This record gives sequence, C-alpha cells and structure tokens, in this order.
Amino acid sequence: MAHDKFFGRPSAAILGGMIGSTALIGAALAQTATIDRTDSAAPPAILLHPVTDRAYRGGPGDFAELAQKVQAAVIGVTSKALTRKTLPGQSFEFGTPQQEGRKDDAPPPDPADAQADSEAPELVAVGSGFFISADGYAVTSSRLVEDSDEAEVHTSDDKTYTARVAGRDKLSDLALIKVDGRTDFSFVRIADRPPRVGDWILAAGNSFGLGLTLMAGIVSAREREIETGPMDGLLQIDATINSGDSGGPSFDTDGDVIGVNSMIFSPSGGSTGIAFAVPADTVRDVIAQLKDKGSVTRGSMGAEVQSVTRDIADSLGENNLHGAIVAGVQQNSPAAKAGLRRGDVITSVDGETIKNAHELTRKIHATAPGSSIQFAMVRQGQPNSLNVTVGLLPQDEPRSSAAAPR
Repeated sequence: MAHDKFFGRPSAAILGGMIGSTALIGAALAQTATIDRTDSAAPPAILLHPVTDRAYRGGPGDFAELAQKVQAAVIGVTSKALTRKTLPGQSFEFGTPQQEGRKDDAPPPDPADAQADSEAPELVAVGSGFFISADGYAVTSSRLVEDSDEAEVHTSDDKTYTARVAGRDKLSDLALIKVDGRTDFSFVRIADRPPRVGDWILAAGNSFGLGLTLMAGIVSAREREIETGPMDGLLQIDATINSGDSGGPSFDTDGDVIGVNSMIFSPSGGSTGIAFAVPADTVRDVIAQLKDKGSVTRGSMGAEVQSVTRDIADSLGENNLHGAIVAGVQQNSPAAKAGLRRGDVITSVDGETIKNAHELTRKIHATAPGSSIQFAMVRQGQPNSLNVTVGLLPQDEPRSSAAAPR
C-alpha cells in the first residue's frame, strides 16, 4: 500500500466515506452467469472470434504503473474561504471543497465583530489540483480559490509551497495557480483527444484532505448538459469521487488528463459513484487564456436557449427541425437589438449547422466580442435570418444570460 503524504497520513487508510461527517464502508457483490454448453450443435471454432481487441492494453492491470507515473504531479490545495450554504434537496454537489472551521482552542471572537463573523466566517477550503509545467503552474478548482489570491500546495513528497492565483474562471470552474522558485516539478499533459465512452480512467485527488487518493472508473457519457452545472458538455465519470477531490485530474491509461473533476450527483451529499469533469478541450482553452491574461474572454448575445427536442419540433409542426429554440431575450442585449425573439429556432451560425443548444453556446462563447455572426432560423414556421453583433460576457455574469442552455 502506497503512503503518499500530503498531510503525513496513508492515503489508503479509509475505504469509503460520505461527503458529510458520516463514514460509510460498503461492498459490492459481483454475480457470474453460468452458460449451458451442453448443446451439441456448437459452431465450428473457425467461426468464433474474440470480442475484445487483443492489442488493447488498458484496464485495471495497468493502474499501479499509471499511479506511479502520475502521482507526483497531483497536489493537495488549501485556501481560506467563506462559508457556503447548501440548499435543501440539492441534487448536484459542485465538488464543494471540504471546509474546516476554527479549532476548539481558538480564542473567542471579538463581540464587535460578531455580526460580520456570523455572516462570513473564515474557513479553510481543502481541494485538489495538478501541475501542468515543471516551473510550477498548476490547475485547480476556481471555487477553491475564489476568496483568496493565494493558496497552499501540498505535494506527494510531503512538502508545502505557497502558490499565487494566476487566474480563475467561474464559468468553467477552473483556476490556474503558480508556485514560484522551482523549475523541476513533476507535471502531466492535457489530453489532445477526447476519451471514448467506456474508456478506463483513474481519478486522483485529495479526498477529505487525507492526501493522495486514487479512484478507478470509466467514462460513461460525454457532452452531459447539467442545468445547474458550471458548464455544459461535461464528461460523466463513474468513479467514487468525494469531497476534497474538486480540481483534481482524471487520467486516461496513457497518463494524460482527460478532465478536471468538478461535481458529483448526490441526492444525499455522499458519493454515489457518478461524477462530472470539465473536459480536456475546455481545460486547454481556458488555461491558455488564464496564463496569458488572467481571465477568459467570451462572447455573449444575451439570450437563453434550449435544445429542440422531438416534442418541441412536433409542437411547432416541424418533424425534422433541429437546433436551439430561444426561451428568453434580455432587454437591451445584442440579441434584442438584432431583433431575436422568444420562440425563434436557430438552425445554423455562419452557415454551420447547429444541432443543439450546447453547440450554439460554444460558438457564441468562442466568438470575439464585437464580431458579427449570421443566424439562419425558423420563425413561426417560416425560414428567416438575422445578424447579431456579439457582446462581451462579464466574468461574474450567469451563463443563462449568454447564449446558454436551460
């Protein structure tokens, strides 16, 4: 058992747990199916072919070597944060970093500061990250460092460094931090191609602040649209990702980062084995801008859109309709000034077909503010078109005010 020490404790000491304070240890029973081979009319051996590809070398047998390859690049990240309230019945936990309050032996607060302290007590947020360069650039969760310009980085060799926040992007839940003074950190590469559904992954993080923890799983879906998520187009990963793993990497079997762990599906607050990660292509684009200028520039048209489903198409009397239907338009927005209306169905942008709301959102975000784009659309059953001059999406503006899915 490896003893990777962000905090000086064995990472494999706890076998299971809840995001809250209650521990849960569980086991799954695997069942095998018995095949009756008494049938005398078996097919000739020459007709039998293996289902699996013998050249494929990924899978659980490679995880030990993979872990040894990448673990030095995975870090624990802590920073000062403010209390965040969890809404009753919340189904999606956005990888909220584990938070530790004041110690019992801390001096009592000044009564004069009681009101301010009760509104925003200072806590320590605990999460994860990973180095992407030898000179100390690392990726983590933007929520982890949203209240501070500094963070502490804990490496697998039990060392602690101070990192400055080079940039953060709330919309993607990504942040770039930098440890100065060293140029020999172990680092990992962002994957240059998306994973396939069913590919093995190894998720790494700092579960519950224990130190390096590794969780095996598979990619179970791509381009997931989560209404209340940081962004759409997320990877769905079936792995036991817990509190403290926010900002940590998910690796493919080559050791490349295919996603940054961001949130889990959790009706009760505990891990259910369903997690969501920001995909590598988004990570690559966002981090490049954060490194270059400390922020991310995105286009916005000030409209809320929804993918055209079969039911929506039928209700509009269009059997083969595709694209994104406008659900709302902000006053004085670029969309409003261009004449876009609620109920318009956008089918293409600058001649490129739009399949759903997510595609439209990505195109709008990728368009430079001030640029003009042309929409082909259907309005009240008739073909139509208009030009929209794209505006700038403010850093703290909710995504529903850009061209964003509902």
